[in-house]
Amino acid sequence: MEVSRIVHSPGERDLLQYIWPFYGLVFTNEQRLRLLQFVTGTSSVPYEGFAALRGSNGLRRFCIEKWGKVTSLPRAHTCFNRLDLPPYPSYTTLYEKLLIAVEETSTFGLE
Repeated sequence: MEVSRIVHSPGERDLLQYIWPFYGLVFTNEQRLRLLQFVTGTSSVPYEGFAALRGSNGLRRFCIEKWGKVTSLPRAHTCFNRLDLPPYPSYTTLYEKLLIAVEETSTFGLE
């Protein structure tokens, strides 16, 4: 079962493919939990696994969508488990902006 999806148009794949290696290799465990909370509203994976993430109306996969300008910070929609990422020009910019969004914002928690 597919547990996530990336919504994009041709030519944006290079930027959007950064997110999973970035999540696994660059973020600390604490930052991973904060990213999960930023996007889903909870810092824990469901007992049944990532594929069992729920949204406001039932099962809802983790989704990444292209949105905004390169000057924007990423934004999240916890009801839809969706992360909106601007088309950042580099991996470094993605890291810096995502870290600001994850570390410096609050979400409506579901814990």
